[in-house]
Amino acid sequence: MNSGRLFVISAPSGAGKTTLLKKVMGRLDGVVFSVSHTTRPARPGERDGVDYHFVTPECFAAMIDEGLFLEHARVHDDLYGTSREAIVSQLARGLDVVLDIDVQGAAILRRAVDLPASHIFIAPPNLTELERRLRGRGTESEERLARRLHNARTELAAAAAYDYLLVNDRLEGAAETLLAIFIAERARGHRHPSGAPIHLEER
Repeated sequence: MNSGRLFVISAPSGAGKTTLLKKVMGRLDGVVFSVSHTTRPARPGERDGVDYHFVTPECFAAMIDEGLFLEHARVHDDLYGTSREAIVSQLARGLDVVLDIDVQGAAILRRAVDLPASHIFIAPPNLTELERRLRGRGTESEERLARRLHNARTELAAAAAYDYLLVNDRLEGAAETLLAIFIAERARGHRHPSGAPIHLEER
C-alpha cells in the first residue's frame, strides 16, 4: 500500500481555513483531519477529540517531556501540539492527513526530512477583510483582536516558504483550487484522485 501524504495548512486566524477544509474534505475519500492538542479553552460548538484535544498546561508540559509531539508551539498565548504517533500511524494506513498548524509548527515540520509534506498557506484578500471577519465572530476582545491582527502580519510574511499560496477571496473558487492541489499531489504520488494506488499493468 502506498503511504498517505501529509498536508500542512497554515493561515492567519479568520482567513477562512476551517470553512475551506470542511468543503474540500467532504469531497475526498481517504483523507483525515489531524486533531491537535491545545491548552486554549474550547469555543462554543467545539468538541473535545473532534476539533482539538483540550488539555491542561500541566498535561501539555508532561507530553513535551515524554517527547510525544511532532511539533509544538505557543500561539496567541496558548500552546498547540501535534501527536507524532497519530500522524505516522494514519499515513502508514494510506490515509492523507491534513494538519492545521501555525507558521512556527510548519517551519519545524519543513525541517523533518523523514516526514515529507505538502505545505499550503491560505491568505485573506487583505488585512481589512481579515479584521472584518474576526469582528464578525463576536468572540474576540479588542485586546485579542489586536494581537491576532499583529500576528497575521508576521504569518503573511512567512507565506513565501510554502509550496502553495491560496487567497481565499471567493469561497467557492478557493475551495476548487484547494481540491485541485490535493488531487495533483495524489497524482504526483502515483495515486488516483480517490487516493488509491495506481498500478500499471502490461496488456
